Amino acid sequence: MSNLIKREIESPNERQNRHKAMEAIKVLNDLREGFKVPPQSMEYFYNLFEEVYCHQKALHKGKVKVGTMCIQIPSEIIYALDGVPIRLCNGFYTDDEIGSDFLPQKACPLVKASVGHLASQNITDKPDMIYSPTTCDQKTKAGSTIEGFGYDVVDVNFPRTKESEISREFFRRSIREFSADLSSKMGKKLSKKNLKAAISKIGYAQSLYHRLSEFRKSSAVPILGNDMFLVTNAFFFDKIDNWIGACEKLVSELEQRVKDEVHVAGKVSPRIVYTGSPPIFPNYKIPLIIEESDAIIVADETCSSNRMFNDRVAVDEWFVNDMVDSLADKYLKACTCPVFTKNDDRIRRIIELVRSYSADGVIYQAFAGCTVYELEQRSVLEAMEKAGISILYIESDYSPSQHGQLSTRVEAFVESLKIKNRKRS
Repeated sequence: MSNLIKREIESPNERQNRHKAMEAIKVLNDLREGFKVPPQSMEYFYNLFEEVYCHQKALHKGKVKVGTMCIQIPSEIIYALDGVPIRLCNGFYTDDEIGSDFLPQKACPLVKASVGHLASQNITDKPDMIYSPTTCDQKTKAGSTIEGFGYDVVDVNFPRTKESEISREFFRRSIREFSADLSSKMGKKLSKKNLKAAISKIGYAQSLYHRLSEFRKSSAVPILGNDMFLVTNAFFFDKIDNWIGACEKLVSELEQRVKDEVHVAGKVSPRIVYTGSPPIFPNYKIPLIIEESDAIIVADETCSSNRMFNDRVAVDEWFVNDMVDSLADKYLKACTCPVFTKNDDRIRRIIELVRSYSADGVIYQAFAGCTVYELEQRSVLEAMEKAGISILYIESDYSPSQHGQLSTRVEAFVESLKIKNRKRS
């Protein structure tokens, strides 16, 4: 049977899987073959994404899968109840196109892709329930659309300020309600032993990420920024013990690479801090352009990477209620999402990353239709200029178009940083 006839009798799900596999394998091949030799330990992550996104392998059979629409849902509570957290943020252009049938054309592509993925019902690890923090307005409003696909969607109230005691208590109450609701649905009681163990395990995972990040402060950077995005995106859905084991191996290899002065970029490659809308696999369009343009991403301030692994939980008393309140405090206080009415913490965080990672500039990317990042870019640009930090603002969507135009802008910015460095030296 010819390929043409095969395609004619493909089901919609088969066609979608084929298109998504093409998107995924292109990015994975770019990372495997398009740059200097990647760490051998990255093969675990390349294979993981290929198995899940190209071969539709389910990882969590027999487990209750708890879908989350944002990182503001404490995964520690889900693990403590023997569930698996699956973050539903999606980066496939194929799903973005499907989502356009349900949401306005000008909606955020990440939200459209997330909705499109759930609308297709073509999911390997389908969530048994979904919790949606009321952070992003578009995700919040999309909840009712997702319910129409047969999912149980529960809103988790999130404050728009974080400085006041009122906000702190408000979110504590929200997380208590989330904990009670999930416990009831799973028919399990949240125990002191299991919650303490989950907090410890996630804390150890955070420590591994921070060790990986420390290596990127070296003058010879041992790992691509895009590879690091792949590592952190794997945390969305991988088996937590497998992820930890793979990161332990990566830490050991990068430690040796730093000693051997292995550098994945050129000697004069500018060092970049990446911020703005989150890079979600396989939509690494802008990060790939940056590193293909002879720059290196040494740090980021995004909710799909650095922000997930910020401050660890500080617990005063190891009782269930105290631990739940401590988790709420951590997930609120460490958050630098632009949904907050005032967001000085985020600006301070970006400047701190530039200084501590010896970065030459910042690239701020916002999805077209991602209102909060589009609105906030002005204040971030003003703050960077005041601090004497070079910054480039880019607006893009999920489509493969505009590549040439975007490459030209990034390459010009990278070249300007090289000129500054030459003058400085």
